Amino acid sequence: MNKENPVGWFEIYVDDMVRATKFYEAVFATKLSDLASPTGEEMSMMAFPMSMESKGGAAGALVKMEGFKAGNNSTIVYFLSEDCSIEEARIEAAGGKIFKPKMSIGEHGFISLLIDTEGNLVGIHSMK
Repeated sequence: MNKENPVGWFEIYVDDMVRATKFYEAVFATKLSDLASPTGEEMSMMAFPMSMESKGGAAGALVKMEGFKAGNNSTIVYFLSEDCSIEEARIEAAGGKIFKPKMSIGEHGFISLLIDTEGNLVGIHSMK
Protein backbone atom coordinates (compact mmCIF):
# COMPACT_ATOMS: atom_id res chain seq x y z
CA MET A 1 0.00 0.00 0.00
CA ASN A 2 1.61 3.21 -1.16
CA LYS A 3 -0.66 6.14 -0.33
CA GLU A 4 0.26 9.70 0.50
CA ASN A 5 -2.31 9.73 3.34
CA PRO A 6 -3.00 6.38 5.03
CA VAL A 7 -6.22 7.40 6.83
CA GLY A 8 -9.29 6.52 4.81
CA TRP A 9 -12.19 6.25 7.29
CA PHE A 10 -13.40 7.94 10.46
CA GLU A 11 -16.16 7.27 12.96
CA ILE A 12 -17.68 9.81 15.34
CA TYR A 13 -19.48 7.99 18.14
CA VAL A 14 -22.86 9.36 19.25
CA ASP A 15 -25.52 8.68 21.90
CA ASP A 16 -28.51 10.07 20.01
CA MET A 17 -28.37 9.24 16.27
CA VAL A 18 -31.34 11.43 15.29
CA ARG A 19 -29.97 14.48 17.13
CA ALA A 20 -26.42 13.96 15.81
CA THR A 21 -27.60 13.40 12.23
CA LYS A 22 -29.63 16.62 12.30
CA PHE A 23 -26.62 18.51 13.69
CA TYR A 24 -24.14 17.39 11.02
CA GLU A 25 -26.65 17.81 8.20
CA ALA A 26 -27.40 21.37 9.37
CA VAL A 27 -23.82 22.50 9.99
CA PHE A 28 -22.33 21.03 6.80
CA ALA A 29 -25.43 21.49 4.59
CA THR A 30 -25.30 17.86 3.51
CA LYS A 31 -27.40 14.71 3.68
CA LEU A 32 -26.27 11.64 5.59
CA SER A 33 -27.50 8.21 4.51
CA ASP A 34 -28.28 5.02 6.40
CA LEU A 35 -25.40 2.54 6.28
CA ALA A 36 -25.91 -1.12 7.11
CA SER A 37 -23.68 -2.65 9.75
CA PRO A 38 -20.68 -4.15 7.91
CA THR A 39 -20.26 -6.88 10.54
CA GLY A 40 -23.88 -7.79 11.12
CA GLU A 41 -23.66 -6.50 14.70
CA GLU A 42 -26.58 -4.46 15.95
CA MET A 43 -25.57 -0.86 15.43
CA SER A 44 -26.87 2.27 13.75
CA MET A 45 -24.71 4.09 11.22
CA MET A 46 -25.29 7.23 9.16
CA ALA A 47 -22.72 7.90 6.44
CA PHE A 48 -21.41 11.19 5.17
CA PRO A 49 -21.38 11.47 1.37
CA MET A 50 -18.46 9.37 0.14
CA SER A 51 -16.81 7.58 -2.72
CA MET A 52 -15.08 4.28 -2.01
CA GLU A 53 -13.02 4.83 -5.17
CA SER A 54 -11.22 7.86 -3.69
CA LYS A 55 -7.52 7.10 -3.26
CA GLY A 56 -6.42 10.26 -1.40
CA GLY A 57 -7.52 9.37 2.09
CA ALA A 58 -7.37 11.99 4.81
CA ALA A 59 -4.41 13.63 6.51
CA GLY A 60 -4.00 13.72 10.28
CA ALA A 61 -1.69 14.69 13.13
CA LEU A 62 -1.02 14.23 16.85
CA VAL A 63 -1.97 17.37 18.77
CA LYS A 64 -1.58 18.59 22.33
CA MET A 65 -4.06 21.33 23.12
CA GLU A 66 -4.70 23.26 26.30
CA GLY A 67 -8.18 22.58 27.67
CA PHE A 68 -8.64 19.16 26.07
CA LYS A 69 -6.92 16.16 27.64
CA ALA A 70 -5.89 12.96 25.88
CA GLY A 71 -8.39 10.18 26.42
CA ASN A 72 -11.24 12.69 26.37
CA ASN A 73 -11.90 12.64 22.62
CA SER A 74 -8.17 12.72 21.88
CA THR A 75 -8.68 12.31 18.12
CA ILE A 76 -10.10 15.24 16.15
CA VAL A 77 -11.72 14.89 12.74
CA TYR A 78 -11.33 18.00 10.55
CA PHE A 79 -13.92 18.61 7.85
CA LEU A 80 -12.75 20.58 4.81
CA SER A 81 -14.51 23.83 3.97
CA GLU A 82 -14.23 26.72 1.55
CA ASP A 83 -14.40 29.11 4.52
CA CYS A 84 -14.84 27.60 8.00
CA SER A 85 -16.75 30.67 9.19
CA ILE A 86 -19.69 29.51 7.03
CA GLU A 87 -20.15 26.25 8.97
CA GLU A 88 -19.17 27.95 12.23
CA ALA A 89 -22.17 30.28 11.84
CA ARG A 90 -24.49 27.23 11.84
CA ILE A 91 -23.09 25.43 14.90
CA GLU A 92 -25.09 26.97 17.75
CA ALA A 93 -28.41 26.99 15.86
CA ALA A 94 -27.86 23.27 15.21
CA GLY A 95 -27.38 22.60 18.94
CA GLY A 96 -23.57 22.55 19.16
CA LYS A 97 -21.04 24.87 20.79
CA ILE A 98 -18.09 26.78 19.38
CA PHE A 99 -14.99 25.63 21.29
CA LYS A 100 -12.54 27.94 19.46
CA PRO A 101 -13.79 30.39 16.82
CA LYS A 102 -12.10 30.69 13.44
CA MET A 103 -8.39 31.28 13.91
CA SER A 104 -5.35 31.45 11.68
CA ILE A 105 -2.91 28.56 11.59
CA GLY A 106 -0.48 30.58 9.50
CA GLU A 107 0.41 29.35 6.04
CA HIS A 108 -1.84 26.32 6.60
CA GLY A 109 -5.07 28.35 6.58
CA PHE A 110 -7.73 28.57 9.27
CA ILE A 111 -9.60 26.30 11.65
CA SER A 112 -12.70 26.42 13.83
CA LEU A 113 -13.23 23.92 16.64
CA LEU A 114 -16.69 22.86 17.75
CA ILE A 115 -18.34 20.55 20.21
CA ASP A 116 -21.17 18.63 18.61
CA THR A 117 -24.47 17.66 20.23
CA GLU A 118 -22.84 14.47 21.55
CA GLY A 119 -19.87 16.16 23.25
CA ASN A 120 -17.33 15.33 20.50
CA LEU A 121 -14.64 17.89 19.61
CA VAL A 122 -14.59 18.35 15.81
CA GLY A 123 -12.61 20.70 13.58
CA ILE A 124 -13.33 22.59 10.36
CA HIS A 125 -10.41 23.62 8.12
CA SER A 126 -10.26 26.12 5.28
CA MET A 127 -7.59 28.05 3.41
CA LYS A 128 -9.51 31.35 3.61
